Amino acid sequence: MPRNISFALTTPQFLAKTKTVTRRFGWWSLKPETVLCGVEKAMGLKKGEAVKKLGLIEVVSVRSEPLQAITAEDVIKEGFPHWTTNEFIDFLVKHYRIKPNKIVNRIEFKYMDLEP
Repeated sequence: MPRNISFALTTPQFLAKTKTVTRRFGWWSLKPETVLCGVEKAMGLKKGEAVKKLGLIEVVSVRSEPLQAITAEDVIKEGFPHWTTNEFIDFLVKHYRIKPNKIVNRIEFKYMDLEP
């Protein structure tokens, strides 16, 4: 059974398959070709609430970089085609209460045709 990876902030982008890159503050040992199950939310579930599976993905590449190194192309791959790099950085800085130079794990993935 593949490990779950949450897309709580980007569920609509995941479902529309417009997101092919995600940035994480963790997942440091992740390797290409790993299959993961995208879920709506993995932590903070209320009593009786179940994990909602969104679909299977396969990791294409993984690399560490400062958050502020994100490119306009990657903002689009993150599922935000109408945002600037600064808007995306501000979004994560505010949500996670981090600094723009924080090292993140850039994970590129592709969608699999199989159901979760």
